[in-house]
Amino acid sequence: MTETNVKPATGHTNSQKVVVIGAGIVGVNVGLALLGKGYDVTILDRGEPGMGASFGNAGGIAVSECAPVAMPGMIRNVPGWLMDPLGPLSVRWGYLPRMMPWLLRFLAASRKSRVEQIASNMAMLLNRAWDDYDPVLKNAGLADAVFKKHGAMAVYRSTESRKAAEYAIDLRRRNGIKLRDLTRDEVRDIEPDLAPIFACGVMEEDWGHVLDPFKIVTGIFKHFLDRGGKFKTANVSNFVFRDGKPRAAVTDEGDMITFDSVVIACGAWSKTLAKRLGSPVPLDTERGYNTTVPYHDARLSRMVVCADDSFVLSPLEMGIRVGGAVELGGLLAAPNYERAKALFAKGKEVLPKLKAEGGTEWMGFRPSMPDSTPVISKSPRHANTYFAFGHGHLGVTLGATTGRLVADLMATGEAPIDMTPYRINRFSGF
Repeated sequence: MTETNVKPATGHTNSQKVVVIGAGIVGVNVGLALLGKGYDVTILDRGEPGMGASFGNAGGIAVSECAPVAMPGMIRNVPGWLMDPLGPLSVRWGYLPRMMPWLLRFLAASRKSRVEQIASNMAMLLNRAWDDYDPVLKNAGLADAVFKKHGAMAVYRSTESRKAAEYAIDLRRRNGIKLRDLTRDEVRDIEPDLAPIFACGVMEEDWGHVLDPFKIVTGIFKHFLDRGGKFKTANVSNFVFRDGKPRAAVTDEGDMITFDSVVIACGAWSKTLAKRLGSPVPLDTERGYNTTVPYHDARLSRMVVCADDSFVLSPLEMGIRVGGAVELGGLLAAPNYERAKALFAKGKEVLPKLKAEGGTEWMGFRPSMPDSTPVISKSPRHANTYFAFGHGHLGVTLGATTGRLVADLMATGEAPIDMTPYRINRFSGF
């Protein structure tokens, strides 16, 4: 276990020691927000900050994505998806028995009444994202260096596929999302390097993207250290309880790290620790794949969402990233990089100037709840325990908002929005 030396804490402090387990985009934002409330904060992670899902994601600040992954009518597509190992949603057959409880809840979340409620709940979070990020980025000196806020363009190959997406588009508009329809010519004018295969598009006005997802995590983490936060490399496997409450984290090396309060924010690895703290939860893993290539001749001015094929093109600092789709296969199975190759082939069809030379493939674990809604919650079992995980495709988008909400809950027991939809015990049978 190693510890990063830090400067003495500045500003108001108190003697309450908080351990945040997880140093991804959510964990570092939680740690920074708790420092702002005066807590003595240590972040623990088994690896280096930002090296999990925060490292290789698409980089979207996707404030328009309030619609859940599971949508009405989706159940009709599931058999076909299961038979296509390179399709937009696939399941490793050996993992299917373990995945069934999650899948059944996922399909239940696709009922229209549930979708309407989930979208409303997610919009409450997403509509805060930019306001919550602004002070974080300004204070960390990151606002101009790593963020671009100029929308994303969803494109459709036919008017029929755009019509099929009408419910999802209308759902977002009814939840305060700014969307603007685009003609074929407008799509071409905005992104002239795209192949002339799209009949229309939709501009998602408030979307932004990060030029380097890893850089934003490490930038916020550095600001956390500069303000007096601490970091230890440690893999937490259990807890010590005293007087009925968790009071120390136990590492694989047998070390005990004491705390007054603890936050579980370790993404896809949160499920085991939550269960050890008395809160089993239907968290599982969406394995996401992408390929990042240098720019060469291809250019994009913003993220492009290829709606018909369920993938995105992201113009990042280091090149263009082609990624998306979902593979349900847990944390242990080896990557299937044929999925990354299949996505890149689709990307080259859409953006013909893409070249594979110098590209790198990547697979990461998205921590996903079956209702596409994160857990941002105080424990129902222990007054000193909090949870912040399960953000799926929206970890970067909701990092600062999650930090703000967890810090408010810990400091005052209250939050500026109703936190009921995000509680950890919202699923019966868990």
